[in-house]
Amino acid sequence: MKRKFALLLTAALTVSCLAGCGNSVGNGNGGDVQTSSTVSETADKGKKENITLTFGTHQSGIPSCGVVQDLAAQFEEETGIKVDFQISPDAQWRDLLKVKLDSGEAPDIFCVDADPLSLYSRVRPDENCVDLTNEEWVDRMADYAKECVEYDGKIYAIRFAEPKLNFYNYNKKIFSDLGLEIPTTYEEFKTVCQTIQEAGIVPIYEATQSAWHQCVPLYGSGPYYEKLEPGLYEALNNNTKDIKDVAMMKTILEQMKEFAELGYYGEDYLSNTVDAAKDEIGTGKAAMYLAAPGFALQVEDQYPDMKDQIGIFLMPFGDNDVLANNASSAAYFINSKSENAEYALEFFRFLARPENLQYRQDNNPEEMGLCWPEITPSYPDEFNKYIDSLERGTIMQVGVKYIDPQFMDTGKDIEAMYTGAMTPEEVMENISRRRAEQAELQKDPAWE
Repeated sequence: MKRKFALLLTAALTVSCLAGCGNSVGNGNGGDVQTSSTVSETADKGKKENITLTFGTHQSGIPSCGVVQDLAAQFEEETGIKVDFQISPDAQWRDLLKVKLDSGEAPDIFCVDADPLSLYSRVRPDENCVDLTNEEWVDRMADYAKECVEYDGKIYAIRFAEPKLNFYNYNKKIFSDLGLEIPTTYEEFKTVCQTIQEAGIVPIYEATQSAWHQCVPLYGSGPYYEKLEPGLYEALNNNTKDIKDVAMMKTILEQMKEFAELGYYGEDYLSNTVDAAKDEIGTGKAAMYLAAPGFALQVEDQYPDMKDQIGIFLMPFGDNDVLANNASSAAYFINSKSENAEYALEFFRFLARPENLQYRQDNNPEEMGLCWPEITPSYPDEFNKYIDSLERGTIMQVGVKYIDPQFMDTGKDIEAMYTGAMTPEEVMENISRRRAEQAELQKDPAWE
């Protein structure tokens, strides 16, 4: 398959992960977690008994298809070490993990959406996470992936997904039957939704219950704001511009509110979850859903009749014409205070084996590519051609400070806006206020 993501895929895939040089990895408590020599002892002594790793994550932190659990089962078969997955709702996980880290009760492994701007505030890696810098597989991850999990020159996590690109995934048959073209402006988008609604179909499946999902149009249009106001990200980071004064953000909130009021999200959008999206699109109850391109393969996997029946188009709110590139992604960290850190390292090495990376790619319809360069992405040529035609920029929560830590709070504010409890102006005021609070906590000199 034609490889269109060469700009993201740079490193070389090398050796299997049980090889090593007997290094040790410093943990967050100043102690050492043994690496390759420990693994050799494991191989000599056979399977472990009575060892269970706890793995804490949010729902969207691991693929819903179960491929990580499948790999964990293979790991258990090989080593005897069990992995107990503790999955929390997306809207609760960040706060829950903070409590667990502060109380010393965090799981052996925990999953976090990691990016350079919020990594420290989220997990304080130098205090809570095992330093993985000397692990063999680190050099095999793409550079952009390492940048998201690096703090003070050290690598603290393993990750797998390539950068996230969000589009409206749409049912081609519905569009064709109704004579619709993909919209490129907000007014065209409204016309498309109105036509679909009049045909008795929910225009857009909106997963408001998941909290983060409704934030994607707002923050995912960040590169467009930057295009309209060159230097905007820098001004926001230097606190020379207040985010509540970014006019296009307010415009997009107003348009999202209008869509809710016009019924384009359907009757039950406040209780909709991300997990149900595949069924709604696969059965034709809804025509569009905002997700990464891999969503098409998820639908096809459950509904074979939908093969090649899903297309993608850029979010047209505000007449946006720039694709947001989100290099941040779910990453797995090892709790440096865990008594099982040694065994968690074994699990990471197992996941990083070339054959297991390929297994993940082949058995995960949710991701069409990995941040491991020699694993060939599986994007259809149609998607590649469209994606390559678009101008790109950095998504807002990766390029602007103090956005990502309040992602869920913003989602709750947008939900309140949908119900009439808040105005778009009040949502913007809250975003600005929370940024200032985060800056004060971080002692950011730009806010002094």
